[in-house]
Amino acid sequence: QVQLVESGGDSVQAGGSLRLSCEASGYEVGVSCMAWFRQAPGKEREGVGYLDYYGDTVYSKAFQGRTTISKDSAKNILYLEMSSLKPEDTAVYYCAARHNRRACDYNWWVPAQYAHWGQGTQVTVDS
Repeated sequence: QVQLVESGGDSVQAGGSLRLSCEASGYEVGVSCMAWFRQAPGKEREGVGYLDYYGDTVYSKAFQGRTTISKDSAKNILYLEMSSLKPEDTAVYYCAARHNRRACDYNWWVPAQYAHWGQGTQVTVDS
């Protein structure tokens, strides 16, 4: 059974940084497309970026230049590092994993592409 458990969410001041973790069990981080999403109250779930089997990363425009997705294969953890945080980054952040698919498709930001989800971790950015 696949389990994804996010952690690292916190309340930070605008301009601050955070590193979120997604620890996987029953699933090997890095063998298939994995992504981070976020969802703010009253808004749709939004793709942050992905890491695929080949080590390629892609980020949505809103996150380019201040976001890094990486993995620690030994610990089986996917990370999301964010800097220059803004109040509009306040959301629940989720990691998601595709089943048996090395590459992330052009429409990687569509939540329905992902078979496995974590429960989310809250990030709050104060102005």
